[in-house]
Amino acid sequence: MSAAVYLLKDGEVEGKNIKIFDESKKLGGSLDAQNLEESEGYVMRGIRMFEEESFACTFDLMSKIPSLDIPGETIREEFVVFNRVNKSYSKSRLLRNGEAIDARPLNLSFGDRLKVITLLFRRESSLENMEIKEYFSDSFFISNFWYEFCTVFAFQPWHSLMEFRRYFVRFMTSFPKIDTLETIEFSPYNQYEFMILPILSFLRKRDVKFVTGTRIDNLNFKSEGGKKFVSRIYFNKDEEIVVDRDDKVFITLGSIVANSAIGSMNSVPVLNLKEKDAAWTLWENIIKDNPEFGKPSVFNNHIDKSRWTSFTVTFRDKTFVELMDKFVHKKVTSFGGVNLIDSNWLVSVVLTYTPYFLNQPKDVSLCWGYALRSEEKGNFIKKRMSECTGEEILTEVIHHLGFEKHLDEILKNAICIPCTTPYITSLFLPRAIEDRPLAIPGNSINFAFLGQYCEIPKDTVFTVEYSIRSAQIAVYKLLGLKKKITPIYQGTHHIRVLYNALKTVFR
Repeated sequence: MSAAVYLLKDGEVEGKNIKIFDESKKLGGSLDAQNLEESEGYVMRGIRMFEEESFACTFDLMSKIPSLDIPGETIREEFVVFNRVNKSYSKSRLLRNGEAIDARPLNLSFGDRLKVITLLFRRESSLENMEIKEYFSDSFFISNFWYEFCTVFAFQPWHSLMEFRRYFVRFMTSFPKIDTLETIEFSPYNQYEFMILPILSFLRKRDVKFVTGTRIDNLNFKSEGGKKFVSRIYFNKDEEIVVDRDDKVFITLGSIVANSAIGSMNSVPVLNLKEKDAAWTLWENIIKDNPEFGKPSVFNNHIDKSRWTSFTVTFRDKTFVELMDKFVHKKVTSFGGVNLIDSNWLVSVVLTYTPYFLNQPKDVSLCWGYALRSEEKGNFIKKRMSECTGEEILTEVIHHLGFEKHLDEILKNAICIPCTTPYITSLFLPRAIEDRPLAIPGNSINFAFLGQYCEIPKDTVFTVEYSIRSAQIAVYKLLGLKKKITPIYQGTHHIRVLYNALKTVFR
């Protein structure tokens, strides 16, 4: 959808000449928050954060989309006003035994501090296929720095050292505030209603065609003078579209939310991995005859290292929210997050602002959470989190927060919806640089790759920014537009930012 916006606004392509195919019937990819009316509970597979310095492409796209709520304004202007009033501040970043600990000292050993600094100046080619735990000492992974870093960005010790470095460089301006997350910004509503619905409205008004429930199976590439172009698109097993050499084909590779499973208050999410999502099988089919376009197996064959369980809780009374007040800086913000570092599951909980959905009843409050160790047994519920119902997950969280005296009251008025996502952190798995194809491969005539699994040097995956940037690059370069790609912010290029980050390492 971002590519379609750039085609319309910057490429001056007519909407009637743009067609978007999607396997899902609900557009928006991982930005798909919704109200499950049958259970009267809300569910979100994730919550996206924004950061002023690092999300330039995202804000550029927002500035092109009219707000659905405020006539005459863009969603970028709506976003700015909201974040001017609603500040982010994590008063109780790390909890142990239901109490906040001092999260400001990073508790790094001298050796690990030096390794963090040294890492900033390493060449990426020297970090290929390396895990974070290969580089740092064991003590690094029980430091405040690691707990603060991994819980906000979702890194695991076995994830890519190369991606870890990119994050540190990309978000360097935020590093001195890693204990309070003051630099983080949020959309005025959940991202589906705030971003996806306005973009859909914008595109439909300009006659862009959407073909949903369609599984793209494969593409046929033809060669010409050492270059390649897409000549056919195969879909729904026995249908095809002939593609002219002058047509432009934008291809999304892989999906972090593919094959997700949703449970309920009384049921466990059940994964079905027999048939992979089309975004994965398409990539696998493409490389059979075109091996230069990456290695999907690096990312989708290690589910034990890439999945997590998240949960969304709908509260119909104020008990939980009022108990959480002691962890929230009420003079600064009305919402906040905590990370339960003594939890075997390593659970993070985010209390959202209200309303988080446009039609959310006034008496309803929400929180979202996820676990980085969902395959471990809980401290109180002696089961893997991935094997727990919503009620069991909420029970475990309530005990960790020290709210067990109110357990029955909270459970009686809450609906907890668990969600298991098998590929959610697959984009962080150790890799070589060429395991992801460039957005515009060097041999491309009429095609580009989009999304989290194309390679954009120096940028950070697992962000809305990355997907939008891939769309901007693809449209500008494939159409030969004389427009400058939005620069990628690099903290190491700014002396004051670098100085503050290095000073923080020794905090």
